[in-house]
Amino acid sequence: MARRADGTGSKTPDAPHPDPLGTFFRVDEVRRDEDRIRYVGESYVPERTLLRKLVPAFRDAGYDVELEHHPDGHVVVATPFTHGRDGVPWTNVALFFATVLSTLFVGAYGWYYVPLAEIRANPLTLLQAWPFTAAVLGVLMTHELGHYVAGRYHGVPVSLPYVIPFVFPFGTLGAIIRMRGRMPSRKVLFDVGVAGPVAGLVATIVVTVVGLSLDPIRVPAEIAASTGTMIRFNNPPLLDLIAGLIGQPTSYTDPRLSAHPVVIGGWVGMFFTVLNLLPVGQLDGGHMIRAMVGPRQETIASLVPGALFAIAAYLYYGAGLGLNESVGLWAFWGLFSLLIAFNGPAEPADERRLGWPRLAVGVVTFGVGALCFLLVPIQVVAP
Repeated sequence: MARRADGTGSKTPDAPHPDPLGTFFRVDEVRRDEDRIRYVGESYVPERTLLRKLVPAFRDAGYDVELEHHPDGHVVVATPFTHGRDGVPWTNVALFFATVLSTLFVGAYGWYYVPLAEIRANPLTLLQAWPFTAAVLGVLMTHELGHYVAGRYHGVPVSLPYVIPFVFPFGTLGAIIRMRGRMPSRKVLFDVGVAGPVAGLVATIVVTVVGLSLDPIRVPAEIAASTGTMIRFNNPPLLDLIAGLIGQPTSYTDPRLSAHPVVIGGWVGMFFTVLNLLPVGQLDGGHMIRAMVGPRQETIASLVPGALFAIAAYLYYGAGLGLNESVGLWAFWGLFSLLIAFNGPAEPADERRLGWPRLAVGVVTFGVGALCFLLVPIQVVAP
């Protein structure tokens, strides 16, 4: 019989006791630590098998489970989660509206060429940039909502998206969601991981087609005639492919014309797709590869930082670009991927292999993501 930590010998009344717990685990003591419940005892089966048996049953009861090592034996730790939302998620709402404002400002001033004095005199002029804001936030939110829907479908506790406001050139640093608990299986890990890139790529293609179909905007004469430097966003192969298929240009010989800012929403979607699909750590690509190849993912992840540093070195020495924006970009992501690779990938409880349909989806997703990659995405050039 399970007994309380105080030694009274009675069962903890509000602690869940699903059938697999009694079948595969001998419970000697139940301890409560705030909202967590610890079952101290001994497992009758290997740890991996125990988790595979316990995770679905505890999830049905509203708990995530994990194992801890303890001098007294094994410890099963159950942590409650909430499938629904309690009240208004004010942090998510506040960040979203802050990012709407930051993208409106960046879009109006940087991409629609609205003078700063005009914005100060009439802040409503920022609304001219609503197509830019809708395009950028549309692809980012669709990506994160893909994760959210897949997580909720599989019963994985996930948060609503957190959008991060920023300044130039896009007005945002992207969006993230938070997931609690251990993934119950490689299948669920793959579904949650791939849902974001797939949804984001669909939104990116739609936004790119819309942007290329819109009339170009007119660049102010003083900017068109400027002899100073400018930031160039080079076209990923996917952008050129879409433009070719619909017969629309991505640039104009007339310096007074510029592609519609909605196209930048597609560019942002492609850029973040490349970064998210890096097969390392807790990134989407890391989740997908971990689910597709199992523990061998760590070998693949160990190669990613070196590959990114090699790209930076090639651009610096081989291509002779010096210390420019793209060299710094890939060097930074080399350091970042090294950090997240060190922290390790997700570890699903059920290690059964994926079927070929999911493997095919993964290969296609990485293939389309490769069309979003280019060595020099951003550079500062003279006009």
